[in-house]
Amino acid sequence: MDDSSDATTTVGEAVVAAMAETGIDAAFGIPGKQTLPLNEAMAGNDIRYVVARHETAVSHQAWGYAETTGRPAATVVIPGPGDLNAANGLKNAYNDCTPLLHVAVETAPEVRGGDGIHETPPEVYDELVKANYTVESPASAAAVVTEAVEEATTHPKGPVRVGIPKTFLGQAVASVDAGEARTTGPKRPAPDALARARDLLSDATRPAILAGGGVRASDAAASLETLAAHLNAPVVTTYKGKGTLAEDHPLSAGVLCGGTSPEVAAVLEDADALLAVGTDFDAVATGEWGYDLPDRLVHVTYHASDIGTGYDPAVGVLADADATLRALHDSLPAGDGDGKTRAREARTADRARLDALLGEHDGQLTSVEALRAVREVIPREATVAVDAGGFRIWALVSFPAYGPRRYVNPGSWATMGTGLPSAIGAKVADPDREVVALTGDGGLMMCLHELHTLAAEELDVTVVVFRNDDYAIISEEATRSYGLEAVAYGWGETPVEFTALAESMGVAGYRAGSPEEIADTVAKARASDGPSLVEVRTDPTEPQASEWMRR
Repeated sequence: MDDSSDATTTVGEAVVAAMAETGIDAAFGIPGKQTLPLNEAMAGNDIRYVVARHETAVSHQAWGYAETTGRPAATVVIPGPGDLNAANGLKNAYNDCTPLLHVAVETAPEVRGGDGIHETPPEVYDELVKANYTVESPASAAAVVTEAVEEATTHPKGPVRVGIPKTFLGQAVASVDAGEARTTGPKRPAPDALARARDLLSDATRPAILAGGGVRASDAAASLETLAAHLNAPVVTTYKGKGTLAEDHPLSAGVLCGGTSPEVAAVLEDADALLAVGTDFDAVATGEWGYDLPDRLVHVTYHASDIGTGYDPAVGVLADADATLRALHDSLPAGDGDGKTRAREARTADRARLDALLGEHDGQLTSVEALRAVREVIPREATVAVDAGGFRIWALVSFPAYGPRRYVNPGSWATMGTGLPSAIGAKVADPDREVVALTGDGGLMMCLHELHTLAAEELDVTVVVFRNDDYAIISEEATRSYGLEAVAYGWGETPVEFTALAESMGVAGYRAGSPEEIADTVAKARASDGPSLVEVRTDPTEPQASEWMRR
């Protein structure tokens, strides 16, 4: 007997309705013939669909949305090339524990294994996402989407892929109540682990705190500040934790990254007890575990596999960052040490190193001076999305961040081409918040097409591109370690005029030279109506932060 007469919806409509029911209000993608049923349904469910210009950008856009809100956005891609192009951003989100729903249209089941158009085996994505679902029947699609959002938003959060065969989307199915996505509550620390952590930290006279991206993911910035003040403990953040303690706070000591100075490292190494919370001690932040951290180490993380990676803690706590910070505050005595002094000494030493780079270097600006000029005219409440590359390390150590979700930069995946797309995602997430993208010219060239997305979507984002006509961090290493000529991987003889490219795509273009011009021009771009780009020249032969800051 044919049951189709009882059907009231299509699979595509049911999938999009489930997305909307779970709170997803934005999706990023490039439409293909296979995704059109989903696109049609999104238009009727108040889900904003942002059309990118290349799939490499869509997952970075959704990542920027989620990084600045804590809420997942969706990506919608065609099979094969679309799915694999987006994989770069999926891995970035996976490393950063950022929640995304990645909806990938799949090859039809009856063709699977026969090299149908765009076919890629679904298991290819298993190591790139937190979970990877393939919808096996039309009636189950909406329920799978609901389960996927639940998985993505349950700590430790992450991107979840749902593969839906293209032949399912237009099929009529009986209405299925997919249920409400339920996320588990924060995982509280076990009483015995908490007691051991309390005992270890309670008699410390020189405690310190290392705060990672898990503090942001758990919305634990307020609890971090409260505990740090209670213990009078200086706070060093990882690059993913940057901004979880405002960097003008008297206990803010610096950032653990490729440009960490000996004085900032000493804040951690000279502590008599260290609380590391929301970090996995990855090889990038720790310089492949090159820091001599205290034996009295309390490590708080969600991943059991993090415990003992690089450093063996005296106490390992598998729990939510916020719940643990709150519990420790309630159980530890107030500290009366010299935390503010230790933090100030580290900041002062870093400031002296940075000040030495002010003024022209070989007749051109250094990144430090250019970044300072930009920071002066960007409100502290603005969202700043920062690309990867050599200038990112300078930004980590010289561009203060003032809030846990106001500074976006990629984690250990460190992929270039994220700055502009993540700024797009941040602006879609909160149209009323000012958003500024900081990028090098190498990173911008990897996502230049998204300037057109800015214009087409009418997103008022200011893009500042630091132009040195070179992959400078690579050229510097090639010269220093391999004897190649200076600017070995530059393109100064074939320069790119970013202002002209921006104007051709409907984005206002500006140039600035001196620090005063940079401040005035960025202020002018911010005040303009619509997207804008400011091109700032910097010296390709300037020192790299990874070398300069470690002197």
